[in-house]
Amino acid sequence: MDYIKDVSELETIYGEPGEASLLKVAHQMTPAYRKWIMTSRLCILSTVGPDGTDGSPRGDVGAVVRELDAQTLAMPDWRGNNRIDSLRNIVVDGRVSLMFMVPGSNNVVRVNGAARVSVDADLLVSFEQDGRHPRSVIVIKIAEIYSQCARALMRSATWAGRDESAGLPSIGEMLKEMSDGDFDGAGYDAAWGARAAETMW
Repeated sequence: MDYIKDVSELETIYGEPGEASLLKVAHQMTPAYRKWIMTSRLCILSTVGPDGTDGSPRGDVGAVVRELDAQTLAMPDWRGNNRIDSLRNIVVDGRVSLMFMVPGSNNVVRVNGAARVSVDADLLVSFEQDGRHPRSVIVIKIAEIYSQCARALMRSATWAGRDESAGLPSIGEMLKEMSDGDFDGAGYDAAWGARAAETMW
């Protein structure tokens, strides 16, 4: 296998970036980027920690983040599996990246910055959903915002409306496999819908 060994070799292969790819970078919210990000109900949060990297999908009924000011975003940490991989990483190393997606658009908007985990009581209460509050809020200081080329989502036809899930293993089946057959995967799958509905927030 022939691997690239230094950045100059990589740059020789790819050449100069296009004008648009450099022009698109902002260092705080702009009207266009604000409209895009506030429309997004789904993003991927990437973090870095001592044990490696983590990518976590984050979704909400409305905008997945809230703008606190032109350089600061807030993301509530709603119920999950309590592994808290992303939060652990942020406490140790604040570097984060977010990829915001909107169904039907092949474009993606990316934010890179530095995050902290807040348990400020007023901030938690401000995100109330059905009488429930997040246990923490990720506060992100924006370093840069830019749009991502649409080719990846176009190639994959992500929003084409096809359901390709038939035949995929369920989470219960994965858990059964990981436990060498000891875990009750069928029971887990059967109970998941009701459990998710009761613990969404």
